[in-house]
Amino acid sequence: MPIERDARAEQLDELERLLSLCEVQAIRSGAPLPLGASVRGNGINFAIFSRHASGVRLDFFDRVDASIPARSILLDSARNKTGDIWHVWLEGIKPGQLYGFRFAGPYAPHEGQRFNPDKLVVDPYATAIALVPGRDFLPALGYDPSSPQKDLSLSADDDAATAPKCVITHPDFDWQGDQPLRRAWESTVIYELHVRGYTMHPNGAGVSFPGTYRGLVEKIPYLKDLGVTAVELMPIEEFNEHHLLRVNPQTGERLRNYWGYDPLSFLAPKASYASVRDAGAHVLEFKEMIRTFHQAGIEVILDVVFNHTVESNELGPTVCLRGIDNTIYYWLDDDKRFYRDFTGTGQTINAAHPVVRDLILDALRYWVMEMHVDGFRFDLASVLGRDRGGHVLADAPLLERIAEDPILRDAKLIAEAWDAAGAYQVGSFSDRRWAEWNGRFRDDVRRFWRGDEGMMSRFASRICGSSDIYHESGKGPESSINFVTCHDGFTLNDLVSYSHKHNDANGENGRDGASENYSANYGVEGASDDPAIEAVRVRQIRNFLLTIAISRGVPMLLAGDEFRRSQGGNNNAYCQDNETSWVDWALLERNPEVFEFARGVFAFRKAHPVLRREGFYRDDEVRWFQPSGKSPDWFDSRQKCLACLIRSDDSADLFLMFNAGTEAVSFAVPPRPGDVWRVAMDTAASLVPGFYRPGEEAALASTASYLVQSRSSVVLGAR
Repeated sequence: MPIERDARAEQLDELERLLSLCEVQAIRSGAPLPLGASVRGNGINFAIFSRHASGVRLDFFDRVDASIPARSILLDSARNKTGDIWHVWLEGIKPGQLYGFRFAGPYAPHEGQRFNPDKLVVDPYATAIALVPGRDFLPALGYDPSSPQKDLSLSADDDAATAPKCVITHPDFDWQGDQPLRRAWESTVIYELHVRGYTMHPNGAGVSFPGTYRGLVEKIPYLKDLGVTAVELMPIEEFNEHHLLRVNPQTGERLRNYWGYDPLSFLAPKASYASVRDAGAHVLEFKEMIRTFHQAGIEVILDVVFNHTVESNELGPTVCLRGIDNTIYYWLDDDKRFYRDFTGTGQTINAAHPVVRDLILDALRYWVMEMHVDGFRFDLASVLGRDRGGHVLADAPLLERIAEDPILRDAKLIAEAWDAAGAYQVGSFSDRRWAEWNGRFRDDVRRFWRGDEGMMSRFASRICGSSDIYHESGKGPESSINFVTCHDGFTLNDLVSYSHKHNDANGENGRDGASENYSANYGVEGASDDPAIEAVRVRQIRNFLLTIAISRGVPMLLAGDEFRRSQGGNNNAYCQDNETSWVDWALLERNPEVFEFARGVFAFRKAHPVLRREGFYRDDEVRWFQPSGKSPDWFDSRQKCLACLIRSDDSADLFLMFNAGTEAVSFAVPPRPGDVWRVAMDTAASLVPGFYRPGEEAALASTASYLVQSRSSVVLGAR
């Protein structure tokens, strides 16, 4: 296979000299399965898919920045190929060894083929990746960027010195008997966080290993105290944080890919999130993190991105799938130079192809079997349900396979049930196994508490589990992940402090990020020292926290919202790997009453099973009232107040009152013969933190009514 080029004869002479110095080791044809690099006896078996390649070379490196391999193996199509799988077994290769592949084949962009043997590509099944520190992937461009027709001109520049390299890892690990927690949805409280950003801020994180998996482990006692039962980690699959070329126009600093929604690998944890990165040690550190979370009774859910990769559009780098078999792994347009884009990133993974489906399923199984994760949140999951024509399928084969896979049966599956091409499937995404980020809960709850008209009935439905969304599809409230904020958008503090986004630091002239946030600033844009404005903001934060906690479904909280973390009004901080995005722990000391309230509402939810059952309320369990005590007029768009009585057989009855208006309203309280109502929570109360501890609830001064202040919530309980 003519991978080497005549123009590089001198380099090849040096390569041959180096190879002659290597220890001669046994080489066998190997086996086609499993894919990836796997330990077999006293060696490693390598297997990789490529249908259209004419030849494959396996390169080994001694350093991540090495430009010349220490050893190369040419794979013979007769001896080292079974079907579409290229494979080889080598004796004496040890864990920690760096490797990569080169593929020869047609470079014909008009036909969708983009093979380039001068580009080192990573194994899609690699379980660890080593990146050259501080380098992007520009040398990995498969075309000549100086050519007028960039995507048509083959680049002959070898990129080995800067290319990412795979690391062989050993599967052995002492799990100490660790088993999946299998926590029921009704007992789950999700906390979304960024591994690096959660402990990286210089203000008071109080950890020995900031910005790492170990640093996150150090915060487990805090998470347990808050009431968290599952952490949802923003992408930890290996990605390139250095590919952005823009700078912050306010500081001149180069922006970085902070969120990580551009995966290089589907199976390799992010090396830079580990305190020790040598020879794949970050894989062990990740496993230690999972084991420790499980010992604390906390599940770990991964935010996974299977809809696109870091290779971007037709002008992106060739670092993995594009250089292995472009026509198989990606959706191509009619003009096969270009990619179909349902993701807003320039390309889309071809999840309709069986080979790609197998890669996704194998990745999920790996995270469950080998890394012991408890579930997944699928970014832009609707992309995975499109057919070869790009149409959204009612019964998508891949989604059904994931749901029915016997290895994944205990894993939590959460869909972001929309994509960038217009699909919006909240309430109808696949089958019951799939829970969904309920974007309508977010928007309706925001609008109700902002005081928008016509939101009363929607708000009532959201806190009852959104039966109007899920009942018809056969799902229950456990399918609804109830959130008001997430990584994508305003933080909770900014939701009540800014009327519009402030994204200038992103260098996109304010075009990025959602423009309609259903937010309000209550008097001044941004931070304020006005006590009246601050009082309203704190009250609204309490309202949102309480609403999440008392709603049927699965509550999700964004990291730092429990003590007013702010991004300065930036609602799309994907490129802000700095104090804008990092959790400022000094705010916990400044806003302890907000934290105490958040902890209190989740403890209240835990103490009242009626709020979290996996089923919609029956007619005899809940009754609705307007403040007068009469039934609500659901068609009166001006109404912003309502109450509900929740009856329970195994815990206290509850009476919930909500006033989203700007004036105090007196609510009639249902009589309780032989018993009294007691105040459990009042978001407008002067007491800190806004609720009474269990057993200390205050009896009502008047058994007939309760004055609910403007923009506030009240919860009464009967023992």
